Amino acid sequence: MLAQLASEAGLPDGVLNIIHGGKESVDFICDDTDIRAVSFVGSNAVGAYIHARGTATGKRVQANLGAKNHATILPDADREETVKAIAGAAFGAAGQRCMALSAIILVGSAQEWLPDIVEEAKKLRVGSGFHEGVDVGPLISPEAKDRAEQIIEEATNEGAILELDGRGTVVPGFENGNFLSPTIISNVSPFNTAYKEEIFAPVLVCLEADTLEDAISLTNANPFGNGCSIFTSSGASARKFQHEIDVGQVGINVPIPVPLPFFSFTGSRGSIRGDVNFYGKQGVNFYTQIKTITSNWQCRGGHLGGATMPILGSSNSK
Repeated sequence: MLAQLASEAGLPDGVLNIIHGGKESVDFICDDTDIRAVSFVGSNAVGAYIHARGTATGKRVQANLGAKNHATILPDADREETVKAIAGAAFGAAGQRCMALSAIILVGSAQEWLPDIVEEAKKLRVGSGFHEGVDVGPLISPEAKDRAEQIIEEATNEGAILELDGRGTVVPGFENGNFLSPTIISNVSPFNTAYKEEIFAPVLVCLEADTLEDAISLTNANPFGNGCSIFTSSGASARKFQHEIDVGQVGINVPIPVPLPFFSFTGSRGSIRGDVNFYGKQGVNFYTQIKTITSNWQCRGGHLGGATMPILGSSNSK
């Protein structure tokens, strides 16, 4: 459909090509000498493979990989607005977006907000995305649903607590659908499977910290660096967070800090391979080759200046 629209918009034939296939198609793109750059969004393993193979043949490669996006919640934040923001960011699109909010850190007395978050999640309507009023649609495949449910099971076996269990959801008219309702897991440690894995489902893990410093350390210890946010009414806390956090995209009272397209998508650390980000000026630089031209036109009977560097103290420098 997108290719058809591009053609109808006047894009010349051959500029946009859609290739279907698996590893062989990927290897062709990475190896072919006529292809000079490769841009990828996907899993860690595939992204690392494409980056290694593409750069080995001299290509520019940018690869956006996995994420575990954190939100730090301080007790001085607006409680009602923060709870709503968390629910939307964690469970919208059924958690199937690279910038979905998948981990929250409740700091100090904000740990008392967990029941509010659970109640807000219960309000979300699960169903077909073709039906009006639905908040959470199905997962993309039965395999995705099975994987998410397995991670939930492993998390509880490792000591986590299910505050809200979304498994077993049946939507009338779509009894065989891949539905998983919002799921909230607490008592999660950094070593828990649900925290270590990017689940890509409507699953939110909840951690606790005594101080802002502890929350920053916890976020920075995670290998990914796509995005994070802080909810607070304190400018000093926000300033400390934005300077000390080692994550590429930071939101202050913004749950999903995706920038407008004229800024770059600046994921960092384990969330990217390559040194040039998507969008913005960096995106333009990735898809272009800078050319520098130096000219000297010598007219007959005239003098346009020397092409050599002047030497101080010599007559040629006058």
